Amino acid sequence: MATIAYTIWSEAGGVGKTTFTVTLAAAHARHGQRVLVVDLDPQDGGATHHFGATEDRANPEVDNLVRHMIQRPKGDFDDLVTTVADGIDLVPSHNMLESLERNLLRAQRMEEDMGEEFVPERQLRRVLEENDVPARYDAILIDPPATGGQHVYNAVYAASNLLIPLELSAKGQESVAGMRDTVEGIESALDDVEIGVLAVVPNRVSNTKKQAEYEAALEEQDFPVAPVEIRERRAMLEGAWDEQVTPYAFAMGRERVRERELDTLAQFDELARYVSAQFDVNTDEDDIPEDERL
Repeated sequence: MATIAYTIWSEAGGVGKTTFTVTLAAAHARHGQRVLVVDLDPQDGGATHHFGATEDRANPEVDNLVRHMIQRPKGDFDDLVTTVADGIDLVPSHNMLESLERNLLRAQRMEEDMGEEFVPERQLRRVLEENDVPARYDAILIDPPATGGQHVYNAVYAASNLLIPLELSAKGQESVAGMRDTVEGIESALDDVEIGVLAVVPNRVSNTKKQAEYEAALEEQDFPVAPVEIRERRAMLEGAWDEQVTPYAFAMGRERVRERELDTLAQFDELARYVSAQFDVNTDEDDIPEDERL
């Protein structure tokens, strides 16, 4: 079975990137897939915070992903992985991610001084491959910050596939152009990678005339558009954030579930199946345990 690996990224901040990561990770897990989330976002609002795995984030003495990327680990990679909600495995973020770029450039100078090659953009993929991660997981989702730089370059290079949540607005349209430039820049600098865009996913959709105009314009872009669009569901998604659970657990854990919220979660299930199909992995609703179906 092919490993499903993709980075969820939008150059525009505040479009629900981490919400997509958490919810899609849960959707893949609901379909019986083994899921790993790699949190490369140094901000407090990333997947690590959502899953409540922040215990060692500020401890400068603990091993973390950055140490492995600069070839100065303190332990085994597997010891970085923690299991969080819904059986999802997570490589949590650490405060050292704030200085990732500086540490990678320092490691590059040291290696090159010794006659060794060290390409900063390739280090996350190297860590994952050396630790046989693709063979052990069905789906690997990477959550970088919106701001470009080595966090984004490593995430995009490691997965070689992008899923883009997009707000239907002028800001969203501009972010698509910026992402195209970033992708072309990475492909130009690193001649051994071709980056695919799995889909652009309209997010926080409401029935406004202006959004309809932006959605029509989106169809004219050369990126594929997902077969679903995610409606505005702030109460459910913010509630899941507050309780540090996935939106599935939050919605289905209440006595009264709103039908429109179940519809949105069903769309995330469909999106996970769509993504899987891009890797020639066939999934359907029957893969979800009967007592967890919406």
